[in-house]
Amino acid sequence: MLADNDARKIELITSLAGEVDESIKPLLIAWREDGLYLYEPSGATPVPVQLTGEKDADDARAAVRVDTGAPLVDAEGKPVHLVAGDLNAVEHTSMLRRAMKGVLDLIDIGSPDAKKRLQAIQTIGFAQETDKIPAFQKRLAIEENSKVRRALREAIAVTQLKDPSDAVKLAAVKELKELHSLSSYDLIRTAMREADAAKSTELATEAKAALVAIDNHKSNINFFGTLFRGLSLGSILLIVAIGLAITFGLMGVINMAHGEMIAIGAYTTYLVENIFGAGITIPFFGFSLAIPGMNTTGAFYQTYFLFALPLSFLTAAVVGIGLERSIIRFLYRRPLESLLATWGVSLLLQQGLKLMFGSNNVQVSSPSYLSGNWTVNDIIFGWNRVFVIGFAGLIVFGVWLILTKTPLGLLIRSVMQNRGMASCMGVRTERVNMLTFGLGSGLAGLAGAFISQIGNVGPSLGQNYIVDCFMTVVVGGVGNLAGTIYSALGIGLVDQSLQQILLNPVLGKILVLVAIILFLQWRPSGLFVTRSRNLDD
Repeated sequence: MLADNDARKIELITSLAGEVDESIKPLLIAWREDGLYLYEPSGATPVPVQLTGEKDADDARAAVRVDTGAPLVDAEGKPVHLVAGDLNAVEHTSMLRRAMKGVLDLIDIGSPDAKKRLQAIQTIGFAQETDKIPAFQKRLAIEENSKVRRALREAIAVTQLKDPSDAVKLAAVKELKELHSLSSYDLIRTAMREADAAKSTELATEAKAALVAIDNHKSNINFFGTLFRGLSLGSILLIVAIGLAITFGLMGVINMAHGEMIAIGAYTTYLVENIFGAGITIPFFGFSLAIPGMNTTGAFYQTYFLFALPLSFLTAAVVGIGLERSIIRFLYRRPLESLLATWGVSLLLQQGLKLMFGSNNVQVSSPSYLSGNWTVNDIIFGWNRVFVIGFAGLIVFGVWLILTKTPLGLLIRSVMQNRGMASCMGVRTERVNMLTFGLGSGLAGLAGAFISQIGNVGPSLGQNYIVDCFMTVVVGGVGNLAGTIYSALGIGLVDQSLQQILLNPVLGKILVLVAIILFLQWRPSGLFVTRSRNLDD
């Protein structure tokens, strides 16, 4: 501010671009808006100051030195208060204001927040303003974050595509080729066309090679992204279907209300979230039921999903047990009647959910530890889907332990293989039926909790999965849990692959259904045939 000439001032202002100091931005704004003043004590060097705080009775305010940031004091060390009207504002010209604007435009590339730096670099870089390159290069020399460093390299290269020199453009294209920069694809193609028009053979050839490299990189991203999405969809389908594999595959009950168990688990998660928050009021048979909230915040509020998981399981299991005790137990070995009865129960449960929560979907917000993603070589791995994949493995392992390593599992297998013989051996078959149905329903509720983190929750949520569930169980082999696993993952991968290839989700699902029908024509018993000594089979 006190430099001898404007050229020196512009040089000093420009040198601030990309600096981390957070005081730069407010000071430059204050200077540009005549908020900085020169304090000129007699016989002393002028001091640039900024007036802060409230005005006192004499219309004066406290003064802060711009050079040190410390309060301005007199010879006795007492704070000095100054009146703005008695001071001269620090002068600025249009050239100085232009230099200040350039620094303010770049101020966020020096932000302490890496995400803010990344966003600013990408925004400014693709504006392709060549005068910003020195600031990018200066920041690159000190940047430690790998993602931000990559963005800086990309921004510099993209901006250099505007350089009149073919040698600079060539180096920029090579850099973008090495980075596999997806966002610069159109800019490289433009540079290739300009090079072709200007007969710059080397630049045009390198640009073509860069486009090929980026296309190959894009193909890898689509392949592995589709693989991940298919695996996550298969995991969701597996969690939903494994409960049906127990009630339908092992017990032989065609439960059309299985989808509503999913919705019950999802709405339980919604209720738990609201209880951790401000609470919720829901209509209940003509009355308003007010459920108070705990008004939690921060890390404790984020734990609501960990509480929702077991509660979703228990709520759906209790409803399933009630359904088995009241209706299903009278309909064993009567598949048509059980199908019609559970379909009616399905309609009743859907209407009950509509009366309690409304017909519109509700949103369940994901906790912070499920809201982000990992990006590996431009492939995005959502934390919520990674969590579903991992938890699906735990659920499968847990079900396997229950069925093969516990007394309950032994009783379940004995009753399902030969109910009459198990009863003669003293097994309380009715209790085993109740617990088995409750386990299958509880697993469906657990699936609903996971689905609530991926999409909206509505009364008809389960209907989106019930058909896929039955197809998964039948294709895998009725009563075979291993077959259910292979079937769920296979259907998920094929579904996502066809959607990626055909770019039409509806057509992709139709082809999956046709493929399943053809497969069942070839293998009516599914992938794995469950063998039993039961004479009723």
